[in-house]
Amino acid sequence: MTDTAQTAASDIPKGGWVDRFLPRGWRPYARLSRLDRPIGTWLLLFPCWWSILLARPAPGEALWLFALFGLGALVMRGAGCTYNDLVDREFDAAVARTADRPIPSGQVSVRAAIAWLVAQLVVGLVILLQLNLASIGLGVLSLLLVFTYPLMKRVTWWPQFFLGLAFNWGALMGYAAVQGGLDAAPLLLYLAGIFWTLGYDTIYAHQDKEDDALIGVKSSALRLGDRTVPALYFFYGATVAVLAMAGSAAGLGLAYNAALALGAAQLVWQVRAGRIDDPADCLAKFKSNRLFGWIVLAGIGLGAL
Repeated sequence: MTDTAQTAASDIPKGGWVDRFLPRGWRPYARLSRLDRPIGTWLLLFPCWWSILLARPAPGEALWLFALFGLGALVMRGAGCTYNDLVDREFDAAVARTADRPIPSGQVSVRAAIAWLVAQLVVGLVILLQLNLASIGLGVLSLLLVFTYPLMKRVTWWPQFFLGLAFNWGALMGYAAVQGGLDAAPLLLYLAGIFWTLGYDTIYAHQDKEDDALIGVKSSALRLGDRTVPALYFFYGATVAVLAMAGSAAGLGLAYNAALALGAAQLVWQVRAGRIDDPADCLAKFKSNRLFGWIVLAGIGLGAL
């Protein structure tokens, strides 16, 4: 592939705020942490915010926890992406969409990337220590998921399931940060988030299915193939059903159910309007899950009132 074609296929945004405002030497590290692509941070953050509101904190406490978890999601998503790129650097070099990421392109050395990973983990630890003991314990346990997820695409067709386990851990931590423990509602919220991730990350994985098949990487997109659309209806249907159960367990009211119905319509639109053989459309539908996250957050907030 020519350099021009590779650049055209790249998933790295060009001409954005990273290019305009950051010094040249900082840009590869910002891209290593995906600071120029915030959708992953939002998808990691929403389960945290959902569970904080589900636990009915006082207004001041809610704002403080929203800020802490927001910063924590930004930092830990960056650490997770850095680790993922370290582990997958040989795979990334063989895929057009990822070949010009900082490590495979040589912009950041492996040693420098490890140092950047450690720095982000230290910041994440400082943020974690602001929480109560229950949340700290859960946060430490989450590292097992963070560091094993990137390896799953080598051994299972369902790395999206393991991403769901990792990305929705905040559904447990946010609730514990308010209540000091867990009950049925956050556990159901966590389960709903896993189904949600199975849906949106299967859509995302369809961008790379041809390259993944060539280099031997497994994914739910490859496993499901032509059965992807009915599988998406199942994943998203289960998401809505379990979210309804979580709302019931938490005593949320009619406003929550109304918002959930709106969120369900957004998920149905993703599947019905989606084109799984069009990488650009897959990315657009994947990014649209930020709207779903806001809808559910608004529903929990209104229902808790």
